[in-house]
Amino acid sequence: MLKIALIGVGTVGAAVAEILKTNGALIAARAGKELRVVKGVVKNLNRKRPDFDFPLVADYREVIDDPQVDIVVELIGGTDQAFEIVKAALKSKKAVVTANKALLAYHRYELEELARGVPFAYEASVAGGIPIIRALRDGLGANHIESIRGVINGTSNYMLTRMFEKRVSFDQALKEAQGLGYAEADPTFDVGGFDAAHKLLILASLAYGVDAKPEDILIEGIGHLTDEDIAFAEEFGYTIKSLAIAKKQGGKVSLRVHPAFISRRDIIAKVDGVMNGVSLTGDMTGETFYYGAGAGGKATASSVVADLIAIARGETSPMLGFRRVSENRLAVAGKTEIESKYYIRVLVEDVAGVLAQTAAILARRDISIETVLQRKKRVRKEWANLLLSTHKAKETDLIEALREIGALGFVKSPPVMLRIES
Repeated sequence: MLKIALIGVGTVGAAVAEILKTNGALIAARAGKELRVVKGVVKNLNRKRPDFDFPLVADYREVIDDPQVDIVVELIGGTDQAFEIVKAALKSKKAVVTANKALLAYHRYELEELARGVPFAYEASVAGGIPIIRALRDGLGANHIESIRGVINGTSNYMLTRMFEKRVSFDQALKEAQGLGYAEADPTFDVGGFDAAHKLLILASLAYGVDAKPEDILIEGIGHLTDEDIAFAEEFGYTIKSLAIAKKQGGKVSLRVHPAFISRRDIIAKVDGVMNGVSLTGDMTGETFYYGAGAGGKATASSVVADLIAIARGETSPMLGFRRVSENRLAVAGKTEIESKYYIRVLVEDVAGVLAQTAAILARRDISIETVLQRKKRVRKEWANLLLSTHKAKETDLIEALREIGALGFVKSPPVMLRIES
């Protein structure tokens, strides 16, 4: 028997306990031994909770110091306290399972050093119930990974789906998401792209050995999207998704999270609502695609229990995918080293010469226009949104061009840019 302590017995923790109890016989048959929760750690012992068949304590040290506990499951989230708990568990030679993406985004390499010889698993930290960690680390272990593209934040994806399907505003989509419990009262972490960035860094470490923090990569949210952007996407066969992207670029890897136009024919464009989807392209396999529930108590708990089963079986893999990471580590490309097609939205006075002057500025930086739309503003008929898409260009060139365009007398607000992923 392996004895488990749950640090955090909220939605996911309670679901882990339920799965281990309800499917106990099946899990024991798969694992080769019984898995049993023997203790839970919570902040407030007086809070009303379900009746668990194990005791609850308030101090995590009672778990770390308990010689009977074999595996510590960390489910409290956050970074500082979680880091201290996991460090203490590893130093005590207790196996660790976590669903904590923020912890891994900031401390994965420190934890890897501590975990040498001690099982450490984190399947539930990315894409909930989708076994994407195992697929990338083990299933595609023979491949150089050319790219990762993921819809890995359900809140943003639900909102964008509603904005496309019902043409609701960003604010209305957010209100709906909060009403359904998909978005927090402060939704910045989700709609700002930070949640997806934490998950992307975990996947990129497995694929490329990169040692980067969220501050090192490009992160953009979806709050600046408008109905004009959606209309343009529909006109030209695109949808807009908030994508987490890791892509080889010469001898470096580009890491970024941002909303992007993608063809409606692309398989990842069909990931709607709160679902998640991840595309992995290997040099030997080509593209493989993984789809499923990216959040929720039972889906996330299912991945936690899968890690517990693997530990019980004695399965071992390098925590971050490489035994000799220095031979495979790629440098992270700078935030402006991107090359892409682009979409540009410029609010202008509807006067002669607007398009000509805009096109001339772009041309001076070798940026060619592919498509153009102009839509008058309903409130001010003398203003219009100039909507452009470009052929492939360097982002540094585009940024400078947009700075020049924004300074033109007929431009009424700073130009907005989105990338077009193909």
